[in-house]
Amino acid sequence: MNNRFPEVQLPSYAKLACVLLSLVIIVYGLHVLEGLLIPLVFAILFAVLLFPLVQRFENWKVPRVLAIVLCLLLSLAILTGLFYGISVQISSFAEVLPKFAQRGNEYIDSIQTFADKRLNINRQRQVTEVKKYLSQGLAEGGTILTSTLLATTNIITNLFLVLIFSFFFLLYRDFFRSFFYKAFSDLRRSKIDSVMKGIYEVVKDYLAGLVLVILIIGTLMTVGLLILGVDYAIFFGFFGACLVLIPYFGLSMGSLLPAAYTLVTQDNPLKALGVIGVFLFVQTLEGNFITPYIIGSKVSINPLAAIVVLILWENIWGLPGLVLALPLTAILKVIFDEVDSLKPYGFLIGEAEKPRPPIKNLQELAEQLPKRAKKIGKIEEKN
Repeated sequence: MNNRFPEVQLPSYAKLACVLLSLVIIVYGLHVLEGLLIPLVFAILFAVLLFPLVQRFENWKVPRVLAIVLCLLLSLAILTGLFYGISVQISSFAEVLPKFAQRGNEYIDSIQTFADKRLNINRQRQVTEVKKYLSQGLAEGGTILTSTLLATTNIITNLFLVLIFSFFFLLYRDFFRSFFYKAFSDLRRSKIDSVMKGIYEVVKDYLAGLVLVILIIGTLMTVGLLILGVDYAIFFGFFGACLVLIPYFGLSMGSLLPAAYTLVTQDNPLKALGVIGVFLFVQTLEGNFITPYIIGSKVSINPLAAIVVLILWENIWGLPGLVLALPLTAILKVIFDEVDSLKPYGFLIGEAEKPRPPIKNLQELAEQLPKRAKKIGKIEEKN
């Protein structure tokens, strides 16, 4: 006697409703659990970045726990050095604050003169309006300060969680592999290993490529700012380069701070436009040559899908979502490409295939047949 329940065939609209409802539940869960999931995902990426170094220590007969602790301490020392360098640069800005105030008053005075002469808005009315907006700004200042302090505390807490999670991910990596073998026991272990290796490779290549891109962009922008004679060129250059973590928009936003600083501290306002020009020029190089050449071959996501996932993850997780959007999508693409029922979705978010040129004669067809047969054989062997 067969005790299995008979399979129920749902109509297409019911299947679509179930899929949409599942997506809504997943997105809502991701948003609600962001306090746990964001440091967890960052920890996975950080563990992937540290894994080659940990493995190198283990090959030198260093115990796994000690190897992981050494790598984490080394990473923490590097991060501490970076934060210290940034804090020193920011504290040195205090020396130019009086100049900021002086130049700001000059700009305000010129704006008031322009409004009085050209727009017929007398200075008394301008002062009244400025006081009104200033009082509103002061009223909101407490809220902004409180939010900033909470955000800083949250960043420190998340950093601690990332280090703890990374430690356990590296320590129990064999345990997690065994878990996937048990969870997907109906699949061949070689298939599971292929998916895990693909995820590791795409994340490792993306992170390594991203570090190289930041170094190249930071160097280019630093050289451009030095040519313009902008103070703190190294800080502004690499600060803007780090914003490449936010694809498509990061470098544009990074130009605002050095442009404003140059506008206030330099006598020539055209230098501020020159700063923006340097950032836009480097952004053009980054978008068309640097990132596609270094990262594009590792993370093959088409621009439309990239923009959609950026907006989606920003709405779910905010700024961390913008940073994590591309690596998470690259991981999903690896999974989609390995699961037969999900391959169309992997194709949808991937790079569009370039059309083959038409075959003109039989001789060209005879030359291409062995190559195509070899490619088909590799695909069948992989499946």
